[in-house]
Amino acid sequence: MNRNFLSIAAILGALSVILGAFAAHSLRSMASADTVAIFETGVRYQFYHTFALFIVAFLTDKQTDNKWVHWAGNCFITGIILFCGSLYALTALTIAENTHKTLVGIATPIGGIFFILGWIFLYIGITRKEK
Repeated sequence: MNRNFLSIAAILGALSVILGAFAAHSLRSMASADTVAIFETGVRYQFYHTFALFIVAFLTDKQTDNKWVHWAGNCFITGIILFCGSLYALTALTIAENTHKTLVGIATPIGGIFFILGWIFLYIGITRKEK
């Protein structure tokens, strides 16, 4: 078991619950339904990939550790930061009525690519033996 991935997954899981509660109780009074939906998409994807990171943590240990599974974990973390973080930032910028959202918006699909790569690397790591 990889304690680093496990620790990060636990923190991201707690943060998911906090952000989800914020969306359900406070954000609805500050933002439009479309903006809340964007934020909730970030929370949902953060939760999904937090669980994926837990799986990665348990698949990696000193005896069975392989680079593909390790890369999957790193991709999931990067995807959460870029994809989910950009959706949270877009929500904040929308509430602040800031029109400079282009750079933040660019991070969303890049984060999505990291999620996809994470799942592909996880598949390779599970199905392929390391030499």
